[in-house]
Amino acid sequence: MSSRLFRLCFITAIFIAFTLPSAAQAQEAEKPVFKEVSVHDPSVIQTDGTFYVFGSHLASAKSKNLMQWQQLTTSVTNKNPLIPNVYEELKETFEWAQSDTLWAADVTQLADGKYYMYYNACRGDSPRSAMGVAVADNIEGPYKNKGIFLKSGMEGTSNDGTPYDATKHPNVVDPHTFFDKSGKLWMVYGSYSGGIFILEMNPKTGFPLPGQGYGKKLLGGNHSRIEGPYILYNPDTKYYYMYLSFGGLDAIGGYNMRVVRSKKPDGPYYDAEGNPMIDVRGKEGTFFDDRSIEPYGVKLMGSYSFETETEKGAGYVSPGHNSAYYDEKTGNSYLIFHTRFPDRGEEHEVRVHQLFMNKDGWPVVAPYRYAGETLKKVKQKDITGTYKLIQHGKDISADIKKTINIQLNKNHTISGEMTGTWEKTGKNEAEITLDGVKYDGVFVRQWDSVREKNVMTFSVLSGSGEVVWGVDNIE
Repeated sequence: MSSRLFRLCFITAIFIAFTLPSAAQAQEAEKPVFKEVSVHDPSVIQTDGTFYVFGSHLASAKSKNLMQWQQLTTSVTNKNPLIPNVYEELKETFEWAQSDTLWAADVTQLADGKYYMYYNACRGDSPRSAMGVAVADNIEGPYKNKGIFLKSGMEGTSNDGTPYDATKHPNVVDPHTFFDKSGKLWMVYGSYSGGIFILEMNPKTGFPLPGQGYGKKLLGGNHSRIEGPYILYNPDTKYYYMYLSFGGLDAIGGYNMRVVRSKKPDGPYYDAEGNPMIDVRGKEGTFFDDRSIEPYGVKLMGSYSFETETEKGAGYVSPGHNSAYYDEKTGNSYLIFHTRFPDRGEEHEVRVHQLFMNKDGWPVVAPYRYAGETLKKVKQKDITGTYKLIQHGKDISADIKKTINIQLNKNHTISGEMTGTWEKTGKNEAEITLDGVKYDGVFVRQWDSVREKNVMTFSVLSGSGEVVWGVDNIE
């Protein structure tokens, strides 16, 4: 009897050994693969199942899954396949802008099936800029110039018929062209100088409808450092979300991404505290006055580091100039941006993080880059533990936010360097109270690329528009 039982157990063990993956194999099977690219100011478009990003300096890349990217182009040269012989093709643009490079591009597809690239160039030390459109049959080019439609930085009469004034007129760069929920075509644009503006566009020609000048102002002015507008409609919340970058783009510039929202594509836009964004600008007579603008907008992400003695390279420096994508089939949303990194200077890469809506209809950003995760039901027992906490605040600063440690306890209290309470409401909704301030968002299990494991995270937002991230600190 014991002999037969031994043989049965032995055969069963052999069967399991050959049919089930080892722990190492299971870990390897779920380990996501990333492939990096460098595109500054990436503007996303999806076509025929492929995501493309186009950015400054005529750089571009593509991906099937938002994780593994392929670099297509990198710089402005006459051999760039996006716009061959670009210095001749866009000669008027380069001459006007007194520049030899291009700034943040945006590509959209119109009803004729063609791809319209909104290009722009700027002198840089002044808002002397030009913006135009080029068209291609294939998204990867070649694009042929159709002409300039906006200029700025001139001495004398501007596009709206009045003398150009950089404190109130736009710097005509950083375009994003989009369709609203009724099918009307718009273009939002602007950087620093007089602020962010929006124009209604002709969907047949790709040019602005006549008689608008620079269009309608949405926010900014007096050289306040606000740029890179990108507007995305969410059919679930029925809001238009305008994403913006505040601060300076270099590694010591304090670049950070913010969001405001409106019921209409052309505003008015408000932040989480209900502040009208049309009133947000630099103090009169100032230049790059960050203190005037930093209290406004929902700050989604700035410079931060999860780094510990054993965990190196976990953080971003000056993340910004994002685009965003809403997947109509899944209802998922994604934030696509460039970022620099701690101790890596001005080197930058594209990153994608998933966006989730909290109970008040504001987006919160997943703490870790997108690795194919989905928002699933979370169990209470999987939430308790020690967390590293990042408080993004509202400041515009070169300082890199560091972590503090907290404990989410089984009795729903929070202890450690901050105290409070936590609750899971619904399948995965997070309600966190820290030092008397209530935050709402989500719990989501994510892949930590540094520790190479899946960990519980939360991303929550206060009523004043301050974001807090938590990442399970299990070893």
